[in-house]
Amino acid sequence: MTEFTPLASFIGGTLIGLSAVLLMALDGRIAGISGIAARLLPPYGDRSALSAFGFVAGLVLAPFAVMAATGQPVAQTVSSNLPLMAAAGFAVGFGAALGGGCTSGHAVCGLSRLSKRSFAATAIFMAAAFATVFIVRHAIGG
Repeated sequence: MTEFTPLASFIGGTLIGLSAVLLMALDGRIAGISGIAARLLPPYGDRSALSAFGFVAGLVLAPFAVMAATGQPVAQTVSSNLPLMAAAGFAVGFGAALGGGCTSGHAVCGLSRLSKRSFAATAIFMAAAFATVFIVRHAIGG
């Protein structure tokens, strides 16, 4: 079980909300990670590829910055089973494409805009996550 850290959770949530608001205000874009990452793939053509690169680089580098500032590692091992991780990544990518966006776009930005489509997508994402955790922990025994 993961330890609950109210202050760190509050600060992290505030920073996520602030970054979503700033991206919408300054670039007119929703902070959906799958959409931002997709702008790094061909066709590049629009000016937002550089900001997309900066956003994704921030996602990758942030744990290292926290570790440098605090001296505490923040990365946790999810699984060493690479085929399982590849299948999970494919399933998440397929779900994001099928749902017209990812959990960050729908749950963080869509719900705050009271989007009915995002309410439905988030409910489906969460139900799938609950079912997956139940199956992995109780049926498969992972």
